[in-house]
Amino acid sequence: MERILIMVLRLLPHVPGWAYKLWTWAGNDKHSLDEKYALLQMITRNACRAGRVTIDAHGVENIPSEPGFVFFPNHQGFFDVLTFLATCPYPFSLVMKKEAANWLLVKQVRLMLNAIPLDRDSMKDSIRVITEMTERVKNKENFLIFPEGTRSRSGNKLQEFKGGSFKSALRAHAPIVPVALIDSFKPFDTHTIRPVTVQIHYLAPIPYEEYQGMRTKEIAHMVHDRIEEVVNANAQ
Repeated sequence: MERILIMVLRLLPHVPGWAYKLWTWAGNDKHSLDEKYALLQMITRNACRAGRVTIDAHGVENIPSEPGFVFFPNHQGFFDVLTFLATCPYPFSLVMKKEAANWLLVKQVRLMLNAIPLDRDSMKDSIRVITEMTERVKNKENFLIFPEGTRSRSGNKLQEFKGGSFKSALRAHAPIVPVALIDSFKPFDTHTIRPVTVQIHYLAPIPYEEYQGMRTKEIAHMVHDRIEEVVNANAQ
């Protein structure tokens, strides 16, 4: 996590003010979701510059302007969510592993985005998360969920996508937005502070009409293959 230290040191004059806002805004309704998201975007973009991380974003125009869609990216590392915060123009929530839900700063981001913690070892909790996410997407919230379930430890190589992660989008009749992340493991999951470039490719959304009637495993394979094609074509 050497890069995080560089980020903090270079932004040290701003850290107290930003930390105060994160702690006081998280978990209350005094500020709108748009205000909270704008704060997170500002902090994320400044942190990227300070940490010598360039984000090369493609296909931002593919993100639906109508809310109620779900991002399905490959999962490479701890930096993945920051890549979305830095580039996505619309607020979103996400499903995250329960173990990280109360980590310092992660907890504040979770509360700001109203993210859903998931106990990956509990079938009962998985059903709860699917149900909650379905209802929230129906109510025009945007979501991000990692269909691999856990981050890859093989660089730009994708793991299998789990069909169950697509149940909420299917039940909510929501557009699926495949997203290809490339080199997103490098900022936080490698021991270097050299300048790095992370690519994010927002692919064309898949409307419900295109995948209705398919089994979730079939949807998972389709989304996996579309992302893998982009990763293989653009990874160095």
